[in-house]
Amino acid sequence: MLDTAPNSHMLTGPQIRAARAMLGWSAKELAARSGVSYPTIQRAESAHDVPEMKTGNLLALQRTLEGSGITFIDPGEQKPGGHGVRFTG
Repeated sequence: MLDTAPNSHMLTGPQIRAARAMLGWSAKELAARSGVSYPTIQRAESAHDVPEMKTGNLLALQRTLEGSGITFIDPGEQKPGGHGVRFTG
Protein backbone atom coordinates (compact mmCIF):
# COMPACT_ATOMS: atom_id res chain seq x y z
CA MET A 1 0.00 0.00 0.00
CA LEU A 2 1.35 3.39 -0.98
CA ASP A 3 0.69 6.46 1.04
CA THR A 4 1.91 9.97 1.28
CA ALA A 5 2.90 10.75 4.81
CA PRO A 6 0.68 13.50 6.19
CA ASN A 7 3.51 15.16 8.11
CA SER A 8 4.75 18.28 6.33
CA HIS A 9 8.20 17.57 7.75
CA MET A 10 8.67 14.44 5.66
CA LEU A 11 11.46 14.33 3.12
CA THR A 12 10.99 15.51 -0.43
CA GLY A 13 12.51 14.01 -3.54
CA PRO A 14 14.96 16.90 -3.99
CA GLN A 15 16.10 16.57 -0.36
CA ILE A 16 16.83 12.87 -0.83
CA ARG A 17 18.81 13.56 -4.02
CA ALA A 18 20.74 16.42 -2.40
CA ALA A 19 21.56 14.47 0.75
CA ARG A 20 22.80 11.50 -1.25
CA ALA A 21 24.92 13.79 -3.43
CA MET A 22 26.42 15.50 -0.39
CA LEU A 23 27.49 12.11 0.95
CA GLY A 24 28.85 11.07 -2.44
CA TRP A 25 26.61 8.01 -2.53
CA SER A 26 25.03 6.40 -5.56
CA ALA A 27 21.36 5.50 -5.39
CA LYS A 28 22.44 1.85 -5.25
CA GLU A 29 24.60 2.58 -2.21
CA LEU A 30 21.69 4.33 -0.48
CA ALA A 31 19.54 1.30 -1.27
CA ALA A 32 22.08 -1.07 0.28
CA ARG A 33 22.52 1.08 3.39
CA SER A 34 18.80 1.77 3.95
CA GLY A 35 17.21 -1.51 2.90
CA VAL A 36 14.94 0.39 0.50
CA SER A 37 14.98 -0.95 -3.06
CA TYR A 38 16.86 0.89 -5.79
CA PRO A 39 13.71 1.35 -7.96
CA THR A 40 11.87 2.80 -4.95
CA ILE A 41 14.68 5.29 -4.37
CA GLN A 42 14.63 6.26 -8.07
CA ARG A 43 10.88 6.94 -7.88
CA ALA A 44 11.25 8.85 -4.59
CA GLU A 45 14.00 11.07 -5.98
CA SER A 46 11.94 11.91 -9.07
CA ALA A 47 9.12 13.36 -6.94
CA HIS A 48 8.97 17.14 -6.62
CA ASP A 49 7.47 16.99 -3.13
CA VAL A 50 6.96 14.22 -0.56
CA PRO A 51 7.13 10.98 -2.56
CA GLU A 52 4.14 8.65 -2.64
CA MET A 53 5.63 5.59 -0.97
CA LYS A 54 5.33 3.50 2.14
CA THR A 55 5.95 5.73 5.12
CA GLY A 56 8.31 3.10 6.56
CA ASN A 57 10.52 3.31 3.47
CA LEU A 58 10.64 7.09 3.63
CA LEU A 59 11.55 6.95 7.31
CA ALA A 60 14.26 4.35 6.58
CA LEU A 61 15.80 6.75 4.06
CA GLN A 62 15.61 9.61 6.53
CA ARG A 63 17.18 7.59 9.38
CA THR A 64 19.97 6.33 7.11
CA LEU A 65 20.84 9.79 5.81
CA GLU A 66 20.59 11.46 9.22
CA GLY A 67 22.71 8.70 10.73
CA SER A 68 25.38 9.54 8.18
CA GLY A 69 25.57 13.22 9.12
CA ILE A 70 22.74 14.89 7.20
CA THR A 71 20.25 17.37 8.69
CA PHE A 72 17.04 18.16 6.84
CA ILE A 73 15.74 21.71 6.88
CA ASP A 74 12.01 22.31 6.84
CA PRO A 75 10.39 25.37 5.25
CA GLY A 76 10.50 28.27 7.66
CA GLU A 77 13.75 27.19 9.33
CA GLN A 78 15.73 29.43 7.03
CA LYS A 79 15.13 32.83 5.48
CA PRO A 80 14.35 32.88 2.65
CA GLY A 81 13.78 29.36 1.46
CA GLY A 82 11.98 26.12 1.53
CA HIS A 83 13.14 22.60 2.18
CA GLY A 84 16.88 22.08 2.38
CA VAL A 85 19.76 19.84 3.41
CA ARG A 86 22.98 20.45 5.30
CA PHE A 87 25.63 18.51 7.17
CA THR A 88 25.05 18.08 10.90
CA GLY A 89 27.12 20.23 13.16
